[in-house]
Parts: sequence; structure tokens; C-alpha cells
Amino acid sequence: QHIFVNFSLPDYAVGIILLIASLLVLCGCLLMIVKILSSMMQGQVAVVIKKTFNTDFPFPFAWVSGYLAILVGAGMTFIVQSSSVFTSAMTPLVGIGVISVERAYPLTLGSNIGTTTTAILAALASPGNTLRSALQIALCHFFFNISGLLLWYPIPFTRLPVFMAKGLGNISAKYRWFAVFYLILFFFLTPLAVLGLSLAGWPVLAGIGIPIMLVILLVLVIKVLQSCRPSVLPTKLQNWDFLPLWMRSLEPWDGLVSSCWQRRCCCCRSKCCEDLDEAENHRSVAFDNLAMDREAQDGPPAAKMSPLGMNTDTMSTAL
Repeated sequence: QHIFVNFSLPDYAVGIILLIASLLVLCGCLLMIVKILSSMMQGQVAVVIKKTFNTDFPFPFAWVSGYLAILVGAGMTFIVQSSSVFTSAMTPLVGIGVISVERAYPLTLGSNIGTTTTAILAALASPGNTLRSALQIALCHFFFNISGLLLWYPIPFTRLPVFMAKGLGNISAKYRWFAVFYLILFFFLTPLAVLGLSLAGWPVLAGIGIPIMLVILLVLVIKVLQSCRPSVLPTKLQNWDFLPLWMRSLEPWDGLVSSCWQRRCCCCRSKCCEDLDEAENHRSVAFDNLAMDREAQDGPPAAKMSPLGMNTDTMSTAL
């Protein structure tokens, strides 16, 4: 029994409808959360919350603040039993500036650890014959997240997600279309490409993936040296000016996207203008009828009154 039980729709159509509806509801809820929090987090309240969340312990215990945030994130996620709920509630707070990105990072790491408790509790509730296998899988999930935390947090210069988030945020603030491009590229096209290459076989995946990874690693090394030690690089590699503009800047791509969008908007506007011209032509043809012309010159007819003495035109407008 479901809401589409009386509709003769195939399963994929029902799935698409529910997917679109759920995404709209999710986006609407996030927008409303942002609006409500923006109106609430003002004045002295915002100042107090910012100080509470973003303040570190006095020296030499400032490093403890991040690990305490990890524990808070893990505890809150354990309470709500969902990392998605915790991160979805935290994202608008970061967007309006209440929580800094540096503080949101350990909170998210703690949330990733706290969400593993759900699998561990479910494994502990398994029957005796499957308890060992279920607990092994749950602990794999737990230690995988622990290894990610140890890899990307304890040493300050390894906190690459913070720098990447700030960089992508600055780019998206300047080029709004880049956020959509980033989502499509890294969440759809890249996984599909890796899946397709893996299905073709490990030799194909290694033959294409390894050169791409080497090029990316080389670019990152040169970029770091350009920022820290440009003197060790050849003069030509101390900047990216030797590359074409479209390979080192998003300005040409922004112009292309903007021109395509403006052309689409112009087409829509021209279509609307054609519809208005067509309506005007129909109106002029209609006024060739003398009776309609006299009616137009005499003005609109008197508003009809309903039996209750109310203006029917007003009633229809209200409806």
C-alpha cells in the first residue's frame, strides 16, 4: 500500500517522481533552516554562539579544542543516530558564519565516527551464528573512519579538506556555475568513469588512471613549490603564464557559460515577445467587429452581483 497504488505508473516513473519530490523537500527544508537561523542568529545571541563554538582553550592547550569538537560531534551523532541529520543542521550554521570551517571540520570527523555506532549496535543485536561476521563488518566501518581521522587531522598541514573547502568556496562565490559543475564531475562522472574502467579490466584502469594521477600529483607539487619555494623551479614554471588562458583560468569558461545562458534567456524573451505580438494581432482583428468595438469603447460591463449581494468579479479574483 502506497500513495501511487491507484495509479497505473511503472516502478521507474514512481521512483523518479519520489526522487524529485524528496530533493525538492530537502532543498526547501534547508532553505527554510537557513532563513530561520539567519533571523534568529542576530545581535548578542550570534556573538555568544560564535564565541562558544569557535573559541579555543588557552595556550598551551589550544590543540585540545579540536579533539573536544570531535567528541561532541560523535556524541551528538550517537544521540540522533544519523550523521546526515547532524551535518545537515550544521551546514546552515557554517553558511551564516556562526560556526567556522575550521571548527566544522572536527565536528564532521566526529560525526563520521559517531555514525558507526549504529552499525555496531545492530551487529551486537544479531543472532549468535552471524554475530562474528556482522561485528567484523561494523568494526571495519569504525576503523576505516578512525584511519581517515588519523590521516587527515592530527598534523595541521595534513588538513587538506579545510583548504580545499575554502578554495572551492571562493571559486563558487565568483563563478556560481562551478558548484554545479563540481557536483556533476566528482559525484557522477568520475565514479561512472572509474566504474567503467574497472569493468574493462585492471590493465585498462591502471593504464588510464595512473597517468592521470601522476599528472595531478605533478601539478600539485609545482603549485606548492610556486607558493613556498619558487626559486627552486625553472623560470618558466614559476607561474602558469606559459599555458593557454583556458587551461589556467576559469574566465573563458565563465564567458562561455554566461553567453549560453544569456542566449537561452534571449530566446525565452523573444518567444514571450512573439506571443505578445500575436495576442495584439488577435485583439486588433477582433476589434474589426463593430459590435465588439462598440463594447470596448463603452467600457467593461457592470460587475454582476451574486444573490448574496457580493461582487462576483471580486469573488472570482479572490478565488
